Amino acid sequence: MAEQLIPVNIVIGDRSYRIRIRPQDEEAVRNTIKVINDKVIEFKTQFSAKDMQDYIAMVLVWYATEKSQQTQEGLETRAVEEKLSQLETMIDKLGSQVSDV
Repeated sequence: MAEQLIPVNIVIGDRSYRIRIRPQDEEAVRNTIKVINDKVIEFKTQFSAKDMQDYIAMVLVWYATEKSQQTQEGLETRAVEEKLSQLETMIDKLGSQVSDV
């Protein structure tokens, strides 16, 4: 059975788009669109560009970079957690060896 999608109108920059999304994704999509439009406004005040497409391209690069950095930070955090867990296991083993003596 196909998942039910709902139609949603969104505005990015100067353009409206009608998309279909899962109902449970609506809030996340609307929040993302707000972030994108806020960033477009921010870039419009900071930079000079030919048209809206230039600002949207800037936001796209910013957004992709943010997500990439979050992913990298998550991977680094996971690696640190794994190392700490290994150290904890080693300490536990040493502790049990010392108490056996």
